[in-house]
Amino acid sequence: MTVRGPSEPEKAARASEHGSWSPRSRQWAEPGFARREPTYQFNWTGVERRGPTGEPWFPRAERLILGLETSCDETAAALVTDDGRILSSVVSSQAELHARYGGVVPEVASRRHLELVVPVIREALIEAEASLDDVTLVAVTQGPGLIGALLVGLSAAKALAWAQGLPLVAVDHLHGHVASLFLEPDAAEPPFLCLLASGGHTLLLDVQDRAGFRVLGTTLDDAAGEAFDKGARLLGLGYPGGAEIDRIAREGDAGAYDFPVASVPGLDFSFSGLKTALLYKVRELPPEELAAQRADLAASYQRAIVTALVGRSREAAHQIGAERIAVVGGVAANSELRAAFPDAALAPLSLCTDNAAMIASAARFLEGIPYARYLALDAYASSAA
Repeated sequence: MTVRGPSEPEKAARASEHGSWSPRSRQWAEPGFARREPTYQFNWTGVERRGPTGEPWFPRAERLILGLETSCDETAAALVTDDGRILSSVVSSQAELHARYGGVVPEVASRRHLELVVPVIREALIEAEASLDDVTLVAVTQGPGLIGALLVGLSAAKALAWAQGLPLVAVDHLHGHVASLFLEPDAAEPPFLCLLASGGHTLLLDVQDRAGFRVLGTTLDDAAGEAFDKGARLLGLGYPGGAEIDRIAREGDAGAYDFPVASVPGLDFSFSGLKTALLYKVRELPPEELAAQRADLAASYQRAIVTALVGRSREAAHQIGAERIAVVGGVAANSELRAAFPDAALAPLSLCTDNAAMIASAARFLEGIPYARYLALDAYASSAA
């Protein structure tokens, strides 16, 4: 589609009423530009604008960070202030789209991100009663994650930052999860030992300040969230598996089956043996008995995963002398895990799964890339952690 600018007579006729035409934005600064306007449209420039009743419009005095997250199957955007207040956090999940496959299909996820990224950004701005001219910094997940999905968010963030003349902060997804603890109203204060457990990662982190962390232990095979998903598939439950196991486990007896808890050297985890034990148990049960025992199997399987996570976390905290433990990531939403850490700093349920508020939060403690120098920035699928 070709976008044509106005002719010189059109410019002259409308200049007094609308201000200047900007070739950069290829649009007028409409006088009816208003927050929460149903026909909300982006204006990429700083040309003069008027509020809904014609009053002069001024940008916010506070520093506002726009965060974007597209590392897996959630398309998310958020507006966060420099002091950690969440003005908006919009997450569009693809769980229903991928449920038929029993897991995330990378190509499908990437295409869906392309469809959702602009509407999600628009909704986040409307929810925060803000415009792009209020934004002073753009933050985006650079990795790790699904490379195609990451590139959608990264491309959108670079385009927005470049069009607005803003710096950009490339955020590590894992740091984002940790930074979910630094948001108001209950911001955690380092140092602490952090358990990060999600669908793709299981890590023990020594967090001494808000700008980063040191990895103490990781999984040697499956992540905890992955173990939940695979276990749910074996038990014939839905997707996402973690939520389904958590739900049905409440009806079962966690002591009905004695599943193994792996003990590996150091502070690492292993869940592949546990998954195999569940597979063998499911295979040996007749269909009728499996249906009758499904809740007990789910409860016992969940208990083994939680026992491993809690035991290693406490061991790591003791080794480094940490007085406090924090838990973040999608698995942090598990009810049994949360109950097992009554004194821990737990990520709010709304910030456990992937979201953009945590990405914006991390950006507050990182150095931004100056305007235009980020145009060649690339995503990464995995990290050294």
